Amino acid sequence: MAEAAPGRTVWILAGEASGDVLGARLMAALRRRDPTLRFAGVGGTRMEEAGLRSLFPLRDLAVMGLVEVLPRLRHLSRRLDQAVADIAATRPDLVVTIDSPGFALRLLRRIAELGIPRVHYVAPQVWAWREHRVREFPGLWDRLLCLLPFEPDFFGRHGLDARFVGHPVLQSGVDRGDGAAFRARHGIAPTTPVLILMPGSRRSEAPRLLPVLGRTLRILMATCPGIVPVVPVSPVVADVVRRGVADWPVRPIVVTDLVEKHDAFAAAGAALTKSGTSTLELALAGVPMAVTYRVNPITAALARRLIRVPYVAMVNLLAGHRLVPELLQERCRPGLLAETVHRLLTDGHSAVLQRAGFRAVMAKLAAPEGDPDDAAAAELMAVLDGHSAA
Repeated sequence: MAEAAPGRTVWILAGEASGDVLGARLMAALRRRDPTLRFAGVGGTRMEEAGLRSLFPLRDLAVMGLVEVLPRLRHLSRRLDQAVADIAATRPDLVVTIDSPGFALRLLRRIAELGIPRVHYVAPQVWAWREHRVREFPGLWDRLLCLLPFEPDFFGRHGLDARFVGHPVLQSGVDRGDGAAFRARHGIAPTTPVLILMPGSRRSEAPRLLPVLGRTLRILMATCPGIVPVVPVSPVVADVVRRGVADWPVRPIVVTDLVEKHDAFAAAGAALTKSGTSTLELALAGVPMAVTYRVNPITAALARRLIRVPYVAMVNLLAGHRLVPELLQERCRPGLLAETVHRLLTDGHSAVLQRAGFRAVMAKLAAPEGDPDDAAAAELMAVLDGHSAA
C-alpha cells in the first residue's frame, strides 16, 4: 500500500437523513485509517458533528416521488450546479456519494471530466424497478459499494464491479436500547403498550403519512387504552412532524436523539413504519412491525408499472417471503392499520414468528470481514491510495 499522502481531501455527499448517519460513520472510519484526511461536501447534523461544514442544507435534497420533485426541479438544479462548482474549485482527492441516486448520479456524471476518483456508496436499487437504467452506469464511478448481499451478482451480470461491504444497520446500536429507562424517563408503566410510528425521513413524505397514522391512533385508543405513541424522526423533519401531530388525539413522544430512539425501540411492543432502512432497524431491535406507505396517486401508478420485485419492505425481500404485513397505498387505511397493530400487540405467536425471521435476515447482512463501516472505508482507501500512487 502506498504511504498516505498528508492532508488529502474527501468530498462527500449525503442527500437524506439515512445517508447522513452513514456519512458520519464513514468519516470516523476513514479518520481511523488516515487522521490527516480533510472532508468537504454536503451532509446533515451527524456529518456536521463529525466535522463537515456542509455546502448547503441536506434538507434541500431530501425530496421523494416524481410529483413531489417536479415543483423543486429548478432549486435542485441550482444545488447541483453549486456542488459541481465546489468540487471543481476544491479539486478533492476522492468524491464519495451516498445513496440519493436522483441527485448523486447526476453529480457523478457532471464531474467525470475532472478525472477525480469517484465511489458511490449504497447501490441504486435498479434491481427493484427500471432495470434498464443500469445501462447508464458504466463510467459513473470507479467503485460501487453495496449494502445487500445479492447486489454484486446483479451488477456483475451487467459488467459492473460492485463490492458487498455489509449493512451498517448492524452497527447502529439499535439492538442495545434500554426500554426500562425509556419508560422511566417518560412515566410509562411497565404494562402500558408503546407503539413506534415512523412516517419517513424526508420532508416531502412525512406529511403524507402523518394524518392516517393519527386516525389509526384514534381507533387504537378504544382497543388499547393508554397506548403511548412514539415518533422517532431525524432532526431534518422534526419541525414538520411536530406540526403534523398537533391535532392527534394523544400527543406522541417525538424522538430525535439516536440513543433515545434505541431505548424507545426496546420499550415498544409493535411498530408501523414506512418502507426502507427503518424496517431493518426495527428487525434488528426485534420490534414486530407492519409496513405502510402512501404516495401521490400518480407516483403510485407509475411505480406499479415499473417495480419488478414481489415486496416493498426490505426485510421481506431479504427473508424471501412476506415476513411482515405490507399495507400500501389503498390498503393504508386507519381501520386496517389499527387492526394489524392490535394483532401485533396482543398475538404473541405473530411476534415470535417475526422475531425468528428477523434473526435470519440479520445474519445475511454481515460484512465479509470486520464491521461494515470499516469494510467501506477499506474500499475507499484502496481507491484513494491507488490514485495517489498513480
